[in-house]
Amino acid sequence: MKDLTNTSNELVVQIFADYHQSVFFYIYKKIGEKEDAEDLVQDAYLRLLEYRTMLRPDTVKYFLFTIVRNLVSDYFRHLYRKQEASVYLEECGQAQQAVAADTRAVVRDLQKQELMRVKCLPCQRRKIYVMNRFEGKTSADIATELNLSQRTVENHLFISRKEVRNYMKQCI
Repeated sequence: MKDLTNTSNELVVQIFADYHQSVFFYIYKKIGEKEDAEDLVQDAYLRLLEYRTMLRPDTVKYFLFTIVRNLVSDYFRHLYRKQEASVYLEECGQAQQAVAADTRAVVRDLQKQELMRVKCLPCQRRKIYVMNRFEGKTSADIATELNLSQRTVENHLFISRKEVRNYMKQCI
């Protein structure tokens, strides 16, 4: 058994010496990338070592080139999957950008519609709505600032929100 292993190892060493350049140029011609070709040559000889118990001097050359052909096919399969994934992710990104742009446009339109409706509110109600909605003030702050009761401010907010909401429903 040990003698067979030594013979197989010697055969792989001999095949490496004889066909290394041929294998490299074959792979390089197919894929066009020097570094990747060198990696695939190494992979081919590692795979050849895995099968060393099956190797025979008269068939080892064909076996090596079968391994190389399969490695090149695997390389291209992996490359195409990677490119498809990149294209898919790019398309998704563009679609998301388009959706985001559409969404921003819709939001701007709705904000314009809201502002148009707010302009139609009575003066006091408009002032209270703007202070609450756009300035972020609470009912208590607005009541203090405008010298009104908090209940009056809440009442104005309730009515103005209802009017704006009903108008916005019609816009949508």
